[in-house]
Parts: sequence; C-alpha cells; structure tokens
Amino acid sequence: MVASRDVRLPDGRVIRAYDSEFDDRTGVLLWHHGSPQTGLPLDPLLVAAAERGIRLLSYARPGYGGSTRLDGRTVGAAADDVAHVADAFGIDRFAVMGASGGGPHALACAAALPDRITGAVCLASIAPYTEEFDWFAGMVSPGGLQAALQGTAARQHFASIDEFDPASFTSADMDALAGPWASLGADAQRAGEAGTDGLVDDDVAFTMPWHIDLTAITAPVLLVQGQQDRVVPPSHADWLHTRIPKAQLWSRPEDGHVSILRECGPAMDWLLQL
Repeated sequence: MVASRDVRLPDGRVIRAYDSEFDDRTGVLLWHHGSPQTGLPLDPLLVAAAERGIRLLSYARPGYGGSTRLDGRTVGAAADDVAHVADAFGIDRFAVMGASGGGPHALACAAALPDRITGAVCLASIAPYTEEFDWFAGMVSPGGLQAALQGTAARQHFASIDEFDPASFTSADMDALAGPWASLGADAQRAGEAGTDGLVDDDVAFTMPWHIDLTAITAPVLLVQGQQDRVVPPSHADWLHTRIPKAQLWSRPEDGHVSILRECGPAMDWLLQL
C-alpha cells in the first residue's frame, strides 16, 4: 500500500509525495523519477525495497503528477523541495536514487544536503551541459534537448510536434518494458497524457546551469550506466565519474536506457553496505 501526501511548501507550491510505509529497519530511500513520469513509485522498486527492509519515498517534480509547476526551475532547486518532503514524513537522514532525468536531481540533493544524504545512486544519468565533450553524441533523438538550449518556448514548440523514436531503445530495453518494467511505460504514458510542462522544464534545466557543485559532494555516489544506451550515452557517466568525489562507476556492456534498471536491486544493496 502506497500512501500519497500533498506537501505544501513555504512559497505556496504543492509537492505530491509518496510513502511505501514499509518498515524502515535498514534505512530510507527517496526515488527521483525519470522524464516524463508521474512520481508514483514503480512496482519493481517497491518489490526490491520491501525485500530489503527499505522504506521507499518518492515525489513528483514540479510540473508532474500533481506538483505545482515552478517556472524557470533549476536542477539545484530539487534539494530544497526534497528537504521539505523528508521533513513532512519525519525523515532526517536518507539515501537518494534517480534514473535518467532523476539522476541530476539526486545529485543535487547529495550536493546541497550533505548532513542528510547517506549515499546517492544514479542510473543512466544525464550530465550537465558542457562543451568539454560532445554532449549529444550517441543520442538517437536529441531534438528535445537541442531545443531546450534555446529556452522554454523553443522546447515547448518541439514538444508539440515531437514523436517518440523507437530506435532510442535497444531490444533489451524493449524486453524490459514488456516484462518487469512494464509499469514504467504505463506511468510514462500517464505523465505524457497529463501534459508536457514537467518534461519541458526538466530538459531546459538540464541544459542550463544546474547551480550545484558536483565536486562538493561528500556522500558516496554510484553511477550505473549501460554501454548500449541510446538516450543518455556512456560519455555522460564517464564525465560525471571524473568530477564527483567518491564516485564509483558500474558499466554494463549489454544494457540500454531501460534495461539498466535491473541494477536497482543491486544498487540498493550497495547503499545498505554504506
């Protein structure tokens, strides 16, 4: 049973959050969803957390799943929202895990909340936009992020004409979506049907300054990357690995953008060892 709560922030916004209400005998993990998702915790995550005695929290970023949109939000802004969510549930210290578009926001928490974050995991996380490497190389359909570089209006226009390119996913990704991660595809569809505000704001935030200092992260960080990823190429994980202190990199040669999520359970085990 997952309980939902609308957390009202000091600026009047509302963040919709979720609590698995599992016994937290081994710790608390806050999940950062991908782009687009509703924020509702996905079935495989709930199963993996329950098996390990982990209390799983999640929330919808602004513009998604019942959370008030925050115009011009940055990646770094997630840390303040998450702090309020954790306070609302009476949680002091916790780990964070994010996949794809959730990865940067997990890192934001690790950077801005050093006294509260025990560890961070990022699966297929995008890196800050930079010219230090070819940021778009290896992306099958980079049009949304390229439009985001031109600002919100350009990204909104692209959203109105964009169509999903199935070539973005490998056969392993398709198998994952047809099997254990079917709930991810269904949730992404629900998020898309609700509108594009969250996705647009995510992409703009990714391509603009994040307003976090990756080199200041003191918590252990695990980067998990599929070498066949056609959405967020391995070069992003490689770049993050060189910038984040205490970062470890798990490279999986056969995995793509979705199939890499099979590592969520082992990544939870890694967090528990901390």
